[in-house]
Amino acid sequence: QVQLVESGGRLVQAGGSLRVSCEASGRTISSYGMGWFRQAPGTEREFVAAISSSGSTTYYADSVKGRFTISRENAKNTVYLQMNSLKPEDTAVYYCAAGDLGFGSNWYTPLVYEYWGQGTLVTVSS
Repeated sequence: QVQLVESGGRLVQAGGSLRVSCEASGRTISSYGMGWFRQAPGTEREFVAAISSSGSTTYYADSVKGRFTISRENAKNTVYLQMNSLKPEDTAVYYCAAGDLGFGSNWYTPLVYEYWGQGTLVTVSS
């Protein structure tokens, strides 16, 4: 079992930056693909970004491409999401997820991720 705990969410002004973290415990995540999803009130959970187990490949939603960066430190069992040029529409609960993903996987759907954190709230004020 993998336990995931997100942190770093807070209130930030539009145009600002924020880094949220996801720390894993229970077992190493070095063999897992990792993803970030978000969910705003009244909406479905949507894909934000993902990263392969080695960190060599990343995936981004069009809405965050060029503004967000996903990274990982397997030695620390931690994944990060650096968010720049934040917009009010980025306001959501951000969830970290882990899955046995690789080449050919559909990284964009939450259905393929096995483990989830409890989420951290990011609020962007205009």
